[in-house]
Amino acid sequence: MIIGLTGGIASGKSTAAAYLGEKGASVIDADKLGHQAYEPDTDAFAQVVAAFGPEVVGADGQIDRKVLGGKVFGDPAALDRLTGIIWPEIGRLALAEFEVARAARPDAPIVLEAAVMLEAGWEPMVDEVWVVIVEPDTAVARATARDGVEEEAVRKRIAAQLSNDERRAKADIVIDNSGDEAALLAQLDAQWKRTA
Repeated sequence: MIIGLTGGIASGKSTAAAYLGEKGASVIDADKLGHQAYEPDTDAFAQVVAAFGPEVVGADGQIDRKVLGGKVFGDPAALDRLTGIIWPEIGRLALAEFEVARAARPDAPIVLEAAVMLEAGWEPMVDEVWVVIVEPDTAVARATARDGVEEEAVRKRIAAQLSNDERRAKADIVIDNSGDEAALLAQLDAQWKRTA
């Protein structure tokens, strides 16, 4: 069983992924795979440099995320070009990680934690999509407390993401994390028992 776990900023998806890992799942973090996708000597690295210019490579030979971010921030066409390179590479890396996880622990469910799962179209890679949702005001309060960022910045990020209704429409399982952590874990336990 491969579970695709997703959700917006401060929804609690990382807490959910960690808990499912404690329950025995093999957890694969798409953010970490995203960093691997930018590594030198990869096809994605070469494509990013070709698309955005050699100035996106820092003195250390790595992609300079700030320079690259400056080229795509506020430019939807450039951002689409970047995600068109990176998302398929992350998907390829995830499929490879599924094989590693299966070989190491054949009977353990696999959880792919991926904020952009629905945007990237990775649903066919997983057996079920689990979406962790939280009301926007709760997400703002949690993100500002956790990350020390301004409320306006968090609200902009939320506005740029899929809405809860859009996520619900694509989910097999909806985990509502508007309550406390105990309520979140209870919902995860119920779903875990169903799948494990």
